[in-house]
Amino acid sequence: MAQITENIDVDVPVTVAYNQWTQFESFPKFLDEVVEITQTGDTHTHWKVKVGGAEREFDAEITEQHPDERVAWNSTGGDTEHAGVVTFHKLSDTTTRVTVQLDWEPQGALEKIGDLVGAGGHAVKKDLKNFKEFIKAQGAETGAWRGDVPR
Repeated sequence: MAQITENIDVDVPVTVAYNQWTQFESFPKFLDEVVEITQTGDTHTHWKVKVGGAEREFDAEITEQHPDERVAWNSTGGDTEHAGVVTFHKLSDTTTRVTVQLDWEPQGALEKIGDLVGAGGHAVKKDLKNFKEFIKAQGAETGAWRGDVPR
């Protein structure tokens, strides 16, 4: 299983960064490989992604969520197997460190080669940069879900 950990400092308060991250249906605006996300319940989403030219769909379940701290998930079915967590760290009243940790199973030769050369890490780093630019351009979160999902 491949593992990726990347982080970025975002010039918004921790609550703004966290609130935006809970707006899963906005992910296609800053995650390059995400085509569409449909939230099917408080803790369930359906994803359509395009990875290395291959289209895939899968469901994911939020396994833990605590406002202004973390969101963790696992895929629960479909074409991709992965799990992850994003954490939010207050650096100051106006700056937040967003850290993404992913565990995923590369599918097929292209993804396995990509994993060997670090393509996944580069993609996550680029997506975090896109998130930073998105939230800065918005000036505020586009919504929020402040519910708590215990482990």
